[in-house]
Amino acid sequence: MRLLLTTSQGIEDLAKAEVENLLSELGAPFRVEEKPLGVEGRILAEVGEAFYTDEKGRKRELSVSTYLNERSRLLHRVIVEIASERFEGIGEEEPELALRRIEEFVSELPVERYVKVSEPFAVRSFRKGEHKITSLDISKTVGKAIFERLERFGTPKVNLDHPAVIFRAELIGEVFFLGIDTTGDSSLHKRPWRVYDHPAHLKASIANALIELANPGGGPFIDPFCGSGTIPIELALRGYDGRIIGLEKFRKHLVGAKMNALSAGVLGRIEFLLGDATRLSEYVESVDFAVSNLPYGLKIGRKSAIPRLYMDFFGGLAKVLEKRGVFITTEKRAIEKAIEENGFDIRHHRLIGHGGLMVHTYVIE
Repeated sequence: MRLLLTTSQGIEDLAKAEVENLLSELGAPFRVEEKPLGVEGRILAEVGEAFYTDEKGRKRELSVSTYLNERSRLLHRVIVEIASERFEGIGEEEPELALRRIEEFVSELPVERYVKVSEPFAVRSFRKGEHKITSLDISKTVGKAIFERLERFGTPKVNLDHPAVIFRAELIGEVFFLGIDTTGDSSLHKRPWRVYDHPAHLKASIANALIELANPGGGPFIDPFCGSGTIPIELALRGYDGRIIGLEKFRKHLVGAKMNALSAGVLGRIEFLLGDATRLSEYVESVDFAVSNLPYGLKIGRKSAIPRLYMDFFGGLAKVLEKRGVFITTEKRAIEKAIEENGFDIRHHRLIGHGGLMVHTYVIE
């Protein structure tokens, strides 16, 4: 089985490591590849058959896709790959020709192996890059090709609102993927515990990537700009046994964070504090780890205020941080100056795709 796994751009290595750890528990042969066909934000896993023993001692086949959907913290979608192809020059082609190439390719695929003709299906598409065709064009074209293929075996059914089977067609640059989306219409990063939305909340998958980069070892942990609580909640859900603190300046968001933590069943594991992150030493004597999505863009209101905010924050952080911090922002110049002038060293830097932006991620000590 070939599984196309989606995640945020820039954390493919972390997601690959997570998938390898999860698959190693199954005892089945597997191979995991980052960026198949050079596509960022994608991982390909080739997995052999996996089995488990039920309560009556019977050996049964395990659904690897379900297993990953239930356990991954870094993935967005788990797609059973049907086929992939590179369409050279498709970005420059006129719509009629580009769509004809996709239709001819899909029409030759044995989609009947993946869906019963009696099961209603729908096509969801994703397109990224420069093309003269739209996602809707792709959905219609792929849907037509699948329908006509299934007509050879019976009377296919289409249900766009409540499909039993979702085909996912992706055109990213020149690379086309087709598969069965086992995750459904809601991405895994949209956690069911989220009942309150901060206007610029962090994706749970990225929150877990930041936690992985921090590699907290059980000591006190703080998110100084916790917003709606994504980072401390995800840390608590991982079973972290150290002290977890979420600091937030605005009461409205702090109340929302507590609501989310209650929904997630971890309210008793997190200390939520109302306070100003630039005065950390007033709330904590020391912490081993600090991880946060720093204010920038819409979250700060006035961009001119960012350099002073960052300088004050990292000045206060220098008084309490014992081991490691991980922070993301779009404001590269401001954060690097604040890090350097307050005596921290940058141990790692990467770009991560979030909210249509590439945000700078720093690990400091």
